[in-house]
Amino acid sequence: MFTIGKLASLTSVSNDTLRYYEDEGLVKPAGKSPAGYRLYDQDSARRIHFIKHAQHCGFTLAEIRELLVLRGRDRACCGDVRKRAIEKKLQIENKIRAMEAMSKALDQLIAECVNEAQPAKECTIIAALERANVSMSMQ
Repeated sequence: MFTIGKLASLTSVSNDTLRYYEDEGLVKPAGKSPAGYRLYDQDSARRIHFIKHAQHCGFTLAEIRELLVLRGRDRACCGDVRKRAIEKKLQIENKIRAMEAMSKALDQLIAECVNEAQPAKECTIIAALERANVSMSMQ
């Protein structure tokens, strides 16, 4: 059994993160010490590692909670989990496309800004951003 500090150290997260995960229902103590300290078991450490890996794959805590619920559900199958992984991958791909579009827009603005000594109020980047704001508000 581990105290919160020991579990935090083993899983490379802070005590506050563990408390937050507990508040969110992602982890719960296995018991209490005679002094009243919360104690966690090896399963808690596995859950923390699962959470961190899932976050690294882009899952939100709400989505991770769903995955953990599925894991504990007798009638759930791998297809249920796979469906969520596919949905997450599609969301990430959409974000990547949006970020690539933003990057291209910035490339264009940067390329058009040729006079670096020009006053900021006359900067082509600022002018382009102001024009975009005006055209968006007119739509």
